[in-house]
Amino acid sequence: MYFCMDKKLISFVIPAYSEEKNIALLYKELILNFEKISDTYKYEIIFVNDGSPDNSWEEINKLCKKNKNVVGINLSRNFGHQGALTAGYTKAKGESIISMDCDGQDPVFVAFQMIKKWEKGYEVIYARRKKRNDNFLKKYTAIAYYKLLSFISETEIPRNVGDFRLIDKKVLKEFLKLDEKDRYIRGMFAWIGFKTAFIDFERPERVHGETAYTWRKMIRLAMDGILNFSMFPLRIGFIFGIIMILFSLGFHFYMIYDSVINDVFYPLYKWLIVTIFGIMGLQFMFMWIMGEYIGRIYNETRGRPNFIISDIKNEK
Repeated sequence: MYFCMDKKLISFVIPAYSEEKNIALLYKELILNFEKISDTYKYEIIFVNDGSPDNSWEEINKLCKKNKNVVGINLSRNFGHQGALTAGYTKAKGESIISMDCDGQDPVFVAFQMIKKWEKGYEVIYARRKKRNDNFLKKYTAIAYYKLLSFISETEIPRNVGDFRLIDKKVLKEFLKLDEKDRYIRGMFAWIGFKTAFIDFERPERVHGETAYTWRKMIRLAMDGILNFSMFPLRIGFIFGIIMILFSLGFHFYMIYDSVINDVFYPLYKWLIVTIFGIMGLQFMFMWIMGEYIGRIYNETRGRPNFIISDIKNEK
């Protein structure tokens, strides 16, 4: 008697922005690795073109025509990495879903190590970088940021991980229930929880091109991580306020003492200038913090989608 086991479907979600030279290379490497496990698994590869100005969408179209297991999603404009990643997640049908970058810096062999971990019962598997090959400024600002985020966040967010991860389909189901507009996806998965494992790897250099993650985009992502997963910025104003009040009281007592004991005269305008500058600093700080949170409330209430799909190929 023969038993036929259904093959498990593995979904790959790959955002692409200006990656025309890397798309075919990554596809070939994925197919070569899948051939080794084709008796057990089947696959779908979802490329999401995030409004690329180059020929990325044309390259994705070629793969879709060649292989019906390749799904191509073309967004109506550039919605950013987090929006593109979310678009791919919404179309993934696999029992496990692996997200990775298209630039060759997320090694394919690590993705297949994740599958082995998943088979052992882990539901979220992160690829964790052993070391960063970034320039000095980017490397140490990233280290400082993760330390700050770890200190102030109410959710423990793993360090030295990006969006290279495997998630089980039940984790994806919970993720898709979250309707946040300002997305920090690695923090969202940390908040969701489930049984977690890590695979350490050394991240190679990009194969072609330069990163599309500008300083502006990185700062925006960092702000999303801090403001979406911590109430500390709201509280820091109170802390600085107390410090300013104590400093002001101490300075006032010193001036009173100096005036009475040492007979030193302090003109009134000096008191007024110091007091006014302190109050103005506190006001500006509170206004900035309140503006950030009010802006996020505004984004949530206006109900705009995280992405708009203009075309899709080989949709299942």
